[in-house]
Order: sequence, then C-alpha cells, then structure tokens
Amino acid sequence: MEIRQVGVVGAGQMGNGIAHVFALAGYDVLMTDISEDSLSKALAVIERNIERQVSRGKVMPADKRAALARIKTTLKLADLGQCDLIIEAATERETVKQAIFEDLLPHLKPTTILTSNTSSISITRLASRTDRPEKFMGFHFMNPVPVMQLVELIRGIATDQETWDTLHEVVRKLGKTAASAEDFPAFIVNRILMPMINEAVYTLYEGVGSVKSIDESLKLGANHPMGPLELADFIGLDTCLAIMNVLHEGLADTKYRPCPLLTKYVEAGWLGRKTQRGFYDYRGEVPVPTR
Repeated sequence: MEIRQVGVVGAGQMGNGIAHVFALAGYDVLMTDISEDSLSKALAVIERNIERQVSRGKVMPADKRAALARIKTTLKLADLGQCDLIIEAATERETVKQAIFEDLLPHLKPTTILTSNTSSISITRLASRTDRPEKFMGFHFMNPVPVMQLVELIRGIATDQETWDTLHEVVRKLGKTAASAEDFPAFIVNRILMPMINEAVYTLYEGVGSVKSIDESLKLGANHPMGPLELADFIGLDTCLAIMNVLHEGLADTKYRPCPLLTKYVEAGWLGRKTQRGFYDYRGEVPVPTR
C-alpha cells in the first residue's frame, strides 16, 4: 500500500515533530488537536525547527517552504478519515487513546492504517478496540523526532505482514532506522531506559547522591550525553511515571516499582521542562537542581 496523506493526532512535542519529518519527506500531513492555539503553536515550532536545519545547511530553503505548505491543520478529528496512515500522538493514557480511535472509526477508509506513538501501552489491546487490528501497529518515534534516528515498530498479535512492510518502507523514506519490537510493556528502548531513570531517582531518594552528582557521574563516568535526571525532566516526569506503572503492572515484578520521590514530583506538578520545574528549576537563566 502506498502512503501519501498522513494524519497526526496531537500537536504537542511528539506530534509536531512527527508532522515535521513527514512533511520534509514529501508526505501531505493533516494535524489535529483540541484547540486552535495548540495547532498554531505547533506550526510555529515546526517552522522554527526547520529553519534551524536550514541554517545548518541540512535543509534547502525551497524544501522548507514546500514542507510547510504540505502541513494542514484541523480541529475535527473526523477530517483525518481519508488519510492513508494515522499516527496517534496524544497523552500517554490508554483511555484517551482508546477514545480517539473509537471516534475515528466511523470516518476511516477501509485501507487506512492506524498507529500509536505510545511508548509503553499494549498495541494488541489498543488494536482490539478498533475494527482493523490487522492494520494497527505501534509506531514509536524518539524525542526529539527530527533529531533521533530510531523508530520502534511494534506488531500487535493480529498485525498483518503487509502493514508491517508498509510502515517499514515509510521509516526508510523518512531517512530513519526501524527496530522491530515485540508487544510487551515499554517495548525495547523504554524497557531499558526507564528503569535506569527510576534507579537514578531512587539514588537521589536514598541520599546516595545529589541531583548534580548523579547526573555528572553518568555523563562523565558512562559517557551519557545527558544525566538520567536531566533526561527525565526532558521527557516529562509524568511520562516517566506512566511508563514505570505500565512496566510494574504489566510484568508484576517489584524491580519496576516506581520510586516514591518520582510520584511525589508528579503529584506536585513538577513535571520537568514543560512546567519549568522538575529535578531542576528552569525559571532562571541556568537550570538549578531542586534537591
């Protein structure tokens, strides 16, 4: 199946990044969100990020104009019904994702492929709530989407070979690399990454090290580009907690128990960069550790 028009549900950090890379790769993109303000902000972010690529010589000015012209927005979820491929990139809550797919179903073409950018939720379970589990897959982009090269492709138990082959080819056309993951909690990247972040929070919680010492230790001692607590703030502490809960509940192993301090930060609304406070306070010129 040839993919020409792509629908993106959600204009947040992941959604606008996905729209960005698809438009640059020559696909027509229709992006939707619940508010006009969110869509306007997303378009501004996309333009700014592509301009950054232009300034570095990675994108030609004419390609920037063409890409921006390929992106359209709508407040009506039903308008995405005629797309060849739909990528759901809403918040990491299963009830929200299920509601989106249920609202989409009456408007879809028979051939439309449905995907979710979920970082942890069961693809098989999401697919079972639709009328096309064989045309449903996990399509997990890494953040920030324009920069990161990996896309996890996750089959549900009913996903057919044609759907997998089609999305594998789409990833190739995007200039990215596909990794095939089985449908188990958090897939590959987050199955390994999130327990590491959670352990870093435990290390802070138990007083083994401060925010600064923990991050410096992993950056200088393990050659990580970002410390685990800095990375958690970048991802969003609410997302980190949601993924740890999926791991803990889905695998029933105490080693995945979310750290109480991570829960406390989320309860406080200190979710990281997006709320200006997390393990660091971002309200000044330089991030300052909060512990």
